[in-house]
Amino acid sequence: MKRFAVFVSGNGSNLQALIDETKAGGIKAELALVFSNRRKAYGLKRAEEAGIKTLVLEPRHYATPQSFDREIAMYLKKDKIDFIVLAGYMKILTPWFVKQYPKKIINVHPSLLPAFKGAKAIKDQFTYGVKVAGVTIHIVNDKMDAGPIIMQESFKVSEKETLESLEERIHAVEHKLFPKCVSLFVDGKLKIGARKVQIADRK
Repeated sequence: MKRFAVFVSGNGSNLQALIDETKAGGIKAELALVFSNRRKAYGLKRAEEAGIKTLVLEPRHYATPQSFDREIAMYLKKDKIDFIVLAGYMKILTPWFVKQYPKKIINVHPSLLPAFKGAKAIKDQFTYGVKVAGVTIHIVNDKMDAGPIIMQESFKVSEKETLESLEERIHAVEHKLFPKCVSLFVDGKLKIGARKVQIADRK
């Protein structure tokens, strides 16, 4: 059985969706480790309550981003991690790290990429006044929010939308779409190219 790690920086609601789906048997892999770059991330508590091993390393203790990522990679190899899922991990991975797990890092992003990249995507969409918002699940490459797209789902933004209601709607889509994509990856249903991802046997 494949072993995977989930990286979190905050609340970890997407982590919870992955924990629930894994326990239910929808993701046929072992969620072996939850890593955070922030000691106070609530996602760590979620992992502990689910009996999942946790690891915290803080960037401020390292001279460079690469030395930080090298240390993470050392722990991942020690724990025999096969692939990585980024669930609200608010730190850009170095190109060196991405090369250690080519086409084996999955990220969730709260916009319809390539629009609204970056850490404030939900707020940026709301401020811009978009009529359609959504979620993207993609493979990570060495450029920010630019890897091949696995799935996207959109919805119409109402005239009465608030920032809070938009956040809730986006998170609801994430919690449904993200575990589904991880499951497809584990089951070998994704043919990942340089730019496009083909999904086999979708029913």
